[in-house]
Amino acid sequence: MDIITTTEALAEICEAAKAEPYVTLDTEFLRERTYWSKLCLVQMALPNHDGVEGRAALIDPLAKGISLEPLYDLFRHKATVKVFHAARQDLEIFFTDAKVFPDPLFDTQVAAMVCGFGEQVGYETLVRKIAKQSLDKTSRFTDWSRRPLSAAQQNYAIADVTHLRVIYEFLAKQLKKSGRAPWVEEEVGILLNPETYITRPEDAWLRVKTRTHSGKFLSVVRELARFREGFAQNRNIPRSRIFKDDALLELASTKPVSLDDLGKSRLLLREARKGEIAEGIITAVKEGLAVPADKMPKVQSDNDHLQVDSALADLLRVLLKAKSNQTGVAPKLIASSSDLDHIAAGKRDVPALSGWRREVFGEDALRLAQGKIALSAENGDVKLVTL
Repeated sequence: MDIITTTEALAEICEAAKAEPYVTLDTEFLRERTYWSKLCLVQMALPNHDGVEGRAALIDPLAKGISLEPLYDLFRHKATVKVFHAARQDLEIFFTDAKVFPDPLFDTQVAAMVCGFGEQVGYETLVRKIAKQSLDKTSRFTDWSRRPLSAAQQNYAIADVTHLRVIYEFLAKQLKKSGRAPWVEEEVGILLNPETYITRPEDAWLRVKTRTHSGKFLSVVRELARFREGFAQNRNIPRSRIFKDDALLELASTKPVSLDDLGKSRLLLREARKGEIAEGIITAVKEGLAVPADKMPKVQSDNDHLQVDSALADLLRVLLKAKSNQTGVAPKLIASSSDLDHIAAGKRDVPALSGWRREVFGEDALRLAQGKIALSAENGDVKLVTL
């Protein structure tokens, strides 16, 4: 195992990786005290050859003077597949840091779901089932920013990419045999979309759960969430350090317009009752109260207005279960409950009716909705009957 602390050493192993068909990667990071994830370690392993174990390395992005550009150059090298497990958080780090994505990308979690290992299957499960190994997880929640790394930390980190080689080769072979590789590529396309990782302050209110649909209340929620998100991003601190959602909803309800009003809050942190945060809160509340009626936000709740055929929705659920059993793919990966309700209400612009999902489930779902097929049970299995 190599410990990479210089740009030159990183460039050397990345050049070696470019000669390989794939390379496995993972990261360790911290996010408890920052808005943006702090990259603390990058793990990389090259393939095994003829029984000889391939090179594996721990890349230290915190080492003085090191540049990750050789790694990003490898990411752009299309002849080498970059293999991650559950890549979303890793990709967010690289996109935020350098606006670069590993391409081509293979996500073993996505591939495992398509290959019948269940929904959001964990790396430890795949190591046990495919690599026939066990993992020591005792170092999982350690502080990865501290140096030097202990031997236990190093062993834990490198295991996240060495076993991944076996898992990747197994899943890639399964996908080739089943013809489902395009399914994985379709899902990975979402991970490689920059919009997946961009959080706009003006949209932050959509993540705040509220039961109140009053336009004036939601206007204040929107402005408070916009202020909090922008403040957190600019200072790179967690949004909860400014004020939490319960305090935000309390402020939207009490609508403080002065420091005296703000001092009466029960849920607001002491640090938020003064200075820039307090001023930002008061300004946000005033701006929310000043929003004209025709500009007030509305909660998007399509399901409230859907005229769902409940009998058809139940039949679609039976069909989905049958298709899941038939393909070995988790039901939630094929279609969500919302998808089924929308189809049963006559809607057609839903994920379950596009791409590989349409092939697996959507076409028959539409035929069922149109009365062209029926469902029957035979020997414990659901059968499709053409009408």
